Amino acid sequence: MSQTRRLAAILAADVAGYSRLIGADEGGTLERLRALRRELLDPKIAEHRGRLVKTTGDGLLVEFGSVVDALRCAVEVQAAMAERITPIAADNRIEFRIGVNGFRATSGGPSPSTR
Repeated sequence: MSQTRRLAAILAADVAGYSRLIGADEGGTLERLRALRRELLDPKIAEHRGRLVKTTGDGLLVEFGSVVDALRCAVEVQAAMAERITPIAADNRIEFRIGVNGFRATSGGPSPSTR
């Protein structure tokens, strides 16, 4: 069986200080996170051809077919967040930590560890 190789990237994001924010205002924090997903994150992921792989309470993993698309998405999300949080008190801000990892994905054959 032949393997197919392609470049891919994973964007990982989570909320800095999530436990503190939830402890201070669980309902308000969850509603603000839902609004950020709906108004900013999901549209940016789609715009840059990403695929949501997994969500957690305060984070998400997104796969992109290109490191460039993943980085553009991350930069645009962070720029938009900087504008959104400016008028909010520092201890009440939702701030994302975002990392991008690029790699060569393989499919259709045995994994390198099984050879």
